[in-house]
Amino acid sequence: MGTTTTEAPKARRALPPLMTLTDTAAERLRAMYEKGDGKKLLRVAVSTKGCSGMSYQMEFVDAAGPGDETVTDKGVTVLVDRKATLFLIGTVMDYEKKAMSAGFTFTNPNEKGRCGCGESFHV
Repeated sequence: MGTTTTEAPKARRALPPLMTLTDTAAERLRAMYEKGDGKKLLRVAVSTKGCSGMSYQMEFVDAAGPGDETVTDKGVTVLVDRKATLFLIGTVMDYEKKAMSAGFTFTNPNEKGRCGCGESFHV
């Protein structure tokens, strides 16, 4: 009669959060939501365009759709297009003010490079 041994399954490494917000991004979004009477939510997606192939796309929507993931960080909710989740895992969204411009920026660990103008990226 033979003996069998079973190994315990390996512990899975926790995935990083889909997206996090810096304090500055959360404050800016909170102000934008309040100004819009709290009826719209920011939706982040990734579209195919630009020199490097992909670009971040943001739009305000009335509510989460069937293809949206909900991310809540620092008390602020952002929607993420489910098709973009694999490209955005671990991304940090920030809001930057510069001398001549201001806007949301993304620090994405999945990016392998950006185009020269900074408008698009590839993974």
